[in-house]
Amino acid sequence: MPNLLLFLAASVAITVAPGPDNLQVLARGISQGRLAGVVAALGFACGVIFHTTLAALGVAALLRSSPVAFEAVKLAGAAYLVWIGIKALRSQGLATAHERPSQPLSTVFRQSVIGNMLNPKVTLFFIVFLPQFVDPHGAQSVMLQMFELGGVFMLQTVVVFSLFGIGAGIIGVWLKRRPRVGVWLDRLAGVTFIALGIRVALRD
Repeated sequence: MPNLLLFLAASVAITVAPGPDNLQVLARGISQGRLAGVVAALGFACGVIFHTTLAALGVAALLRSSPVAFEAVKLAGAAYLVWIGIKALRSQGLATAHERPSQPLSTVFRQSVIGNMLNPKVTLFFIVFLPQFVDPHGAQSVMLQMFELGGVFMLQTVVVFSLFGIGAGIIGVWLKRRPRVGVWLDRLAGVTFIALGIRVALRD
């Protein structure tokens, strides 16, 4: 699979950058303890399976019906990556994670999975992000490549979000004292996605 390390680096950058999912993991870990933070992390990671499946089936069908349309999706994806990169650069950083009432771990997991699955922005992200790393002429099918990339994204999400959950108390206090850190994390993600979008647009 081409560009796996680039895909992993971009995935980690967007996972670390401040967003609603990792904020919820932090909030749950701060309010209910490390185990609850890890359970929330696993829930959000499991939601990735849903988005990967939609993206893999849709893009594979599109490629079979029209290679030209597939290339159009890739160009649209490049523009989308640049756009979210610009939004990240303009972000004001990480908001304060609010404490929440304790809930059973099964409820924490279920809410995390459903919350991720029902977020249409995540589906859109996967539809335009994963194809940038797919080789339509490779030995493996497009669908298989998409599922492999989705698996890599899910695994790194588990690792990164679990670290957020385990260190929620320390991370939360540290970020409150250093609000500019969130801004720089956003900028890192922004530069990563703008560079990736430009690379995709210029690639033959």
